[in-house]
Amino acid sequence: MKLSSRWLPVAASALAVAAAVVVPSASPGVAGEKHDDFVIVGHRGASGYRPEHTLASYELAARMGADYIEPDLVTTKDHVLVTRHEPEISGTTDVANHPEFKDRKKTKMLDGVATTGWFTEDFTLAELKTLRAVERIPAVRQHNTVFNGRYQIPTFQEVIDLSKRLSKELGRPIGIYPETKHPTYFRAEGLPLEPLLVKALNQNGLNRPGAKVFVQSFEVANLKALHKELRVPLVQLTSASGAPYDFVVSGDKRTYADIVSAAGLREVATYADGVGPSKDQVIPLDATGKLGTPTALVSDAHKAGLVVHPYTFRVENTFLPAEFDSSAVPSDSGNLFGEIAAYRRAGIDGLFTDNTDIAVAEEKEAR
Repeated sequence: MKLSSRWLPVAASALAVAAAVVVPSASPGVAGEKHDDFVIVGHRGASGYRPEHTLASYELAARMGADYIEPDLVTTKDHVLVTRHEPEISGTTDVANHPEFKDRKKTKMLDGVATTGWFTEDFTLAELKTLRAVERIPAVRQHNTVFNGRYQIPTFQEVIDLSKRLSKELGRPIGIYPETKHPTYFRAEGLPLEPLLVKALNQNGLNRPGAKVFVQSFEVANLKALHKELRVPLVQLTSASGAPYDFVVSGDKRTYADIVSAAGLREVATYADGVGPSKDQVIPLDATGKLGTPTALVSDAHKAGLVVHPYTFRVENTFLPAEFDSSAVPSDSGNLFGEIAAYRRAGIDGLFTDNTDIAVAEEKEAR
């Protein structure tokens, strides 16, 4: 496939050794080799084993062999980027147990949906640092709850610093794969994410070809704007339903289905270097819940010069296609090896996973 110049320096980035003070560039065939050029992204860290978006989760993913760790970016009231999956944090922190923040609970419209809880933009960084992370899905990952209350909410800079430290310690580059969360929402709040992201990458020497960085978003306009400012690969995220919220706000009738059409992917290639689809956009499930026939998404993306990194690969039965379930118990571990192998046969270039260790082991077996 034909890849843009911004992608080429990082396409073989897993075959590299760490440099000194920045997340390093790719150098194939040297000591510290961990993977081939198949990209394994620690989704919110190693969130199958630790509460998501904590330094402990990111570090564990790196130690398990992830090529990249994925911080989702939101902002504080004093405009500092922190890592949470959503601006609303009642499900991922102990904020409800802090009486001093009782009056911060609000109902807001988050991308057109009335959402009640506590929002990062109503807290200063110092206030957020008094909270502690908790497991988001305790019914499925009860074992993760042993770590409830042990970890703070990290800043984006702390994640960058962690990637630098681990790159040196592990002898291979640990990349970062940040996502701008709800950019239209934060822009309306007067707290745009993109200037802070660009500033952080610039200040850390990461806004350059060869830096081990991807930047991703479910929206389109902000990626098009970032395309003019960043020299690292951009990835257009898509979903199996709905549309980018900036399209909804602007009255653009196109949906994510339109974006992953052959014509849509050709347009994506004018501003991005990859696409991050929901995995069922690559291989949909049939009526029995098993994997069906692969779509043309991978082939069309490759023809457009885009890499394909679908999400999210998780070991629990509740997240797996039916043929890979180990039992009728949703929280039991199933055959994630089998699911990943099926998607690799479909031609994907990488994946997001909560279980880095399994993805790394599957990759070794596939060589």
